[in-house]
Amino acid sequence: MNAPLHLSLGLSDWLSLFAHFLLMSLMSLGGAISTTSEMHRFLVENHHWLTQEQFNDSIALAQAAPGPNVLFVALMGWHVGLNAGGTPLALLGAATTMVGIMIPSTVVTYFAAQWGHRNRDLRPVRAFKQGMAPIVVALVMATAWILGSSAAGSQAWRLWLLSLVAGLLIWRTKLHILWLLGAGALLGALQLV
Repeated sequence: MNAPLHLSLGLSDWLSLFAHFLLMSLMSLGGAISTTSEMHRFLVENHHWLTQEQFNDSIALAQAAPGPNVLFVALMGWHVGLNAGGTPLALLGAATTMVGIMIPSTVVTYFAAQWGHRNRDLRPVRAFKQGMAPIVVALVMATAWILGSSAAGSQAWRLWLLSLVAGLLIWRTKLHILWLLGAGALLGALQLV
C-alpha cells in the first residue's frame, strides 16, 4: 500500500462520513459492495480522503479474507482514520463507517423480511423480488467498472480479459471461486495483470 495521506478532519467531516454511510446503507440493495461506486465518488473523488490504491486494496483484502465481505467498509474507514492521524483515528474511522453502513440496512432488512415472509404469496411481493435481481447485478457491475478502470495505461486490457475469463468460468463451470482468486493473485504477483 502507498503512504497515507495527511488529512485534517474536523467533527463536521466525521459526521459527514457517518451520515453518508448511513445513506449508502439504504442504497445497498445487493449488499454493501453494490455501493462501492458511490463510496469511490465520495471518498476518493470528492473528498480525497482515500487514494485510489487504498480504495482498491480495501476491497481486495476484504474479498480475499474469510468472513463477511462488508469488512471492506471498515478498511476504508480505517484508511480514512490513518490518513487523518494514526491508529486511534483509524479505529474511529472503522467504527464510523461500519456503524453507518450496518444500522439502517439491518433495521430495514429485519422489518422488510418479516413483512415479506408474511406476504410472500402476494403478486407484488413476488414481482419485487424478481425485479431486484437485475438491479443488484447492475450495481455489482458498476463496482467492477470502478475497480477495473483504475488499471493503468495500455495494459488495462489484461485486467479486463482476466475479469471476462473469470466471469465465464464462474458462470459456466463448477470451479470453486477460491481457485480463481488464487490464480488472480498469482498473475498479479507475477505482474502479468
